Amino acid sequence: MINTIKDQNNNVLAIIVKANYDKPGISFVTPDDYSQQLAYMHHPAGHVILPHVHNEVKREVLYTKEVLIIKKGKLRCDFYSNDKKYLESQIIETGDVILLVSGGHGFECLEETEMFEVKQGPYAGENDKVRFEPHKFD
Repeated sequence: MINTIKDQNNNVLAIIVKANYDKPGISFVTPDDYSQQLAYMHHPAGHVILPHVHNEVKREVLYTKEVLIIKKGKLRCDFYSNDKKYLESQIIETGDVILLVSGGHGFECLEETEMFEVKQGPYAGENDKVRFEPHKFD
């Protein structure tokens, strides 16, 4: 299952690929114009991916997109608009992958959680983000 989270203006905030997603072959879950590409691959035994090198291609990246791969655990991902207004939350857990595309986001670990984060570099440190107060949950 793939879940696309959008804001009130239909802008994509995130794409969540649940652990139970399964489709043969290669399935890109991002459009070609995203600066971070995410694909799911499922190949049978014996399938060959030919050796290859990547060409030098100059790209311009304006915003950081992050991919989180949940190795173990469960967390709540809270989504915010670009003007820092809370929109909704989704639970992501072991085996899920989430591409954070735009808007704001915050997390609360609901269980002990291990995850990988993949994003564009080089790392810009604190110049890369603006922190703000989270939504207050009752």
